[in-house]
Amino acid sequence: MSSNDNNRVYSSVKDYYGRVLSSSKDLKTSACTAGSAPHPLIRDIIGKQVPDAVNERFYGCGNPIPLGIEGLDVLDLGSGSGRDCYVAAALVGPSGSVTGIDMTDEQLEVARDNVAAFGRTLGYRPNLRFVTGYIEELQAAGVEPRSVDLCISNCVVNLSPDKPAVLRGVYSSLRSGGELYFSDVYADADLPEALRTHDVLLGECIGGALHTDDFERIAADDVGFARPRILSAAHIEISDPELRTLVGSTQFYSITYRLFKINSRSSADEKTREETASAVATYLGTIPGHPDKYELDVDHAFAANEAAAVDSEVAAILAHSWLAKHFAVAEEAGSADAAATAVKKSTPTSVLLQRAHKLAQTQRTAAAAAAAATSSGGSSGCCSGSAKKKCC
Repeated sequence: MSSNDNNRVYSSVKDYYGRVLSSSKDLKTSACTAGSAPHPLIRDIIGKQVPDAVNERFYGCGNPIPLGIEGLDVLDLGSGSGRDCYVAAALVGPSGSVTGIDMTDEQLEVARDNVAAFGRTLGYRPNLRFVTGYIEELQAAGVEPRSVDLCISNCVVNLSPDKPAVLRGVYSSLRSGGELYFSDVYADADLPEALRTHDVLLGECIGGALHTDDFERIAADDVGFARPRILSAAHIEISDPELRTLVGSTQFYSITYRLFKINSRSSADEKTREETASAVATYLGTIPGHPDKYELDVDHAFAANEAAAVDSEVAAILAHSWLAKHFAVAEEAGSADAAATAVKKSTPTSVLLQRAHKLAQTQRTAAAAAAAATSSGGSSGCCSGSAKKKCC
């Protein structure tokens, strides 16, 4: 895009989030409300510690805040009213820090105005700050290279007119072993110009959605992150009839990706690395909220205190990222044995999206059936008749 095109996108997004939307009730799609419920520990922070004014102006599409981040330095891209920053600040504690960056003055005002009250709730002054700037220009906003352990973002990168610049800036800002852990909106097809420049679709995080293939190529091949790992994927429903007509058959998804800054490249080809084990990893059960199991991504769930064979890239992530203190990683004994030990293959992104779409269709069908039964006075089901008071 030209600088004029970039400025038009910035202006459109600022207007939508600063003036058009007064709360999450004004949204026209599920893009900014998609995704599973947060972990109970995070829900507890949101409900009991984050100020109401901050929660009311939250527009996100997932839950991109990992647990076990005490003492880390965290950066939030497009922090908006600051909800995720407030949650992260409670998790990192007084020894960590959180910086939120946003370009929308109205959102930043809400975020900054509530820090003092939040500190009184925590019982200490959090290392929490909000800076004005563009996520494509992190250094210009005061984010130093190699100063961040964890970068989070919630449905914001798609709003950028220069996504490669965002990823390059994050990569530069991360320390070795750092991670970009974020939720965003993606499409299963390339979008035409008319959709990519539509003001409402842009604001609803639909117009700026990249094809998943393009994103994964940019992140790994162009920028240098380890292969992108998907933690969750949910289909997005477009409820507005006019917008639904505009997008046609293209499907959209809220995906939580994990991108690690790890030097895991080797002379072996990628297929060989993914299909043969080079190490065994044991989760120590030490991450708060995950005493029995930890999910690295959709393909790797580690039971506590049980050794599991992993490929070289997963081994590098677990041994050299911020997760290292929670895992014991040992090289397989004997190269011949390692080469013969198969590990679980990664599920293709296209397959994950098909599953998410099918699940959403099933859920909508079930909801429609339940609504029809209720409206007709049916007496079956948990939330009907005398059962309603017991379980709903």
